[in-house]
Amino acid sequence: MEAEQTPLWAKIIDQSRCIGCHACTTACKSENEVPLSVTRTYVKSVDVGTFPQARRAFQVTRCNQCESAPCVTACPTSAMYRRPDGIVDFDKSVCIGCKACMAACPYDAIFINPEDHSAEKCNFCAHRLDVGLEPACVVVCPVEALLVGDMRDPTSKVGRMIGREALAVRRPEKATRPKVFYKGAHQATLDPLAARRPDGGLYAWNEQPKGRNEIGSGQPARWNSSAAALLSYDVSHTAPWDWRVSLYTWTKSIAAGSCLVALLLAALGGGSWSGALWTVVAPLVSLIFLGFTGVVLIVDLEHPERFYLIFARPQWRSWLVRGAFIISAYGAVLTIHLIASLSGRGAITPWLAFAGVPLAVGTAAYTGYLFAQAKARDLWQNPLLPPHLVVQALIAGAAALLPFVPVFEARAWQGTLIVLGIATLSHLMFVAAEVSLAHMTAHAQAAMRTMTHGRYAGMFWASLVCAALAAIACISPVPRLAFVAVPLALAALFLYEHAYVQAGQSVPLA
Repeated sequence: MEAEQTPLWAKIIDQSRCIGCHACTTACKSENEVPLSVTRTYVKSVDVGTFPQARRAFQVTRCNQCESAPCVTACPTSAMYRRPDGIVDFDKSVCIGCKACMAACPYDAIFINPEDHSAEKCNFCAHRLDVGLEPACVVVCPVEALLVGDMRDPTSKVGRMIGREALAVRRPEKATRPKVFYKGAHQATLDPLAARRPDGGLYAWNEQPKGRNEIGSGQPARWNSSAAALLSYDVSHTAPWDWRVSLYTWTKSIAAGSCLVALLLAALGGGSWSGALWTVVAPLVSLIFLGFTGVVLIVDLEHPERFYLIFARPQWRSWLVRGAFIISAYGAVLTIHLIASLSGRGAITPWLAFAGVPLAVGTAAYTGYLFAQAKARDLWQNPLLPPHLVVQALIAGAAALLPFVPVFEARAWQGTLIVLGIATLSHLMFVAAEVSLAHMTAHAQAAMRTMTHGRYAGMFWASLVCAALAAIACISPVPRLAFVAVPLALAALFLYEHAYVQAGQSVPLA
């Protein structure tokens, strides 16, 4: 006898049948004990057309059970995983609450459960499918708009429909190969930017949230790509990463850049291999800010007590895991460097540069690859981001070291100013390229618009002014004026990072 083939579960949502009764939402909450304020599934509605020829189009919105699931790749502990039957499931016992899966999901389908603080989403009611029952939403739908079945089985209704009927998926350009298919869905519901948000702060049955991290609130009408489509019902969507991520990129830049700048000065003759700047000050500053970085990262977790799982059960495709190991290795080299210098064995420190340089560069740059794993966020899919982060590290490192130079190694003063000035100008060039080059998707364009002319424009332009003034201060003939470059450069970096991180998350995905 042939071995029974593992099913490949898929769901078809027939929007030509859906009446928008929200029975699926209610059944899902009851079956899976989903708390208030969050949903595994909900029914989005869009009013299409103008009176007297107008209608309400519905879209049942949920996890798409992707074959190439970005959340699985991004999760550092395999708390999000794909089963052999195609269901993307989750294990709350090993979730650390880093929200990387939320940032990665192009469909905004994952949330943090406010009661147990772990990531959660629709999993096709896997516990029911495993015992031969249909998902709760399928059972309660009064018009049979929801179908679940094995898409490998050509005799099943789902298998026949996938092979023969015109079906659509959400955001096919993300190449995630979803297993949730829509029949008869209006494009104004499938495209998260198609419908404008209502004026006055009211949906059909609820008030629009106005939280600071609310995605899409205050969305400009120009984002609307449909001639006459009004979003009439939606649920709250908040940005997963807040100011703590911006702070972590800032402290990490100082940690990586301090040793890079001291090494650069020593190698080019602007400093000395035996001077205090390279042997003690730079590694000490780097270690202090690397410690701050670790604290910020752990505090940002929903389950900070589980942070050790990143090392105990690493999922190596995740750049959060790779970054954690890079930072740890960099911290170990810095510690050896500092101990060797303080114990009179400073002669070995130039040799430590062979390990320290790639680790410092990796510490600065890996966040660019971490952001790139957030496939939901088109603004972050920028190949220039890793080298830009290295340049930002040089700015932060030079600014952090500059106050110590007159005290510990005066000969490095001019070199430190040159590094700070050139790195700051390079940063402004990277920003100019980011703003002026064409952004290929509507999501990237909308995010950039939000950063330069929307909610975060004040931070963005203030960062550029601070950076320009810092560059001018570096070439000033007045030595004391050069110290002004320190707060200006550090403020410019934090303001830019925060505007960039938040603007990247500002575009609606669902």
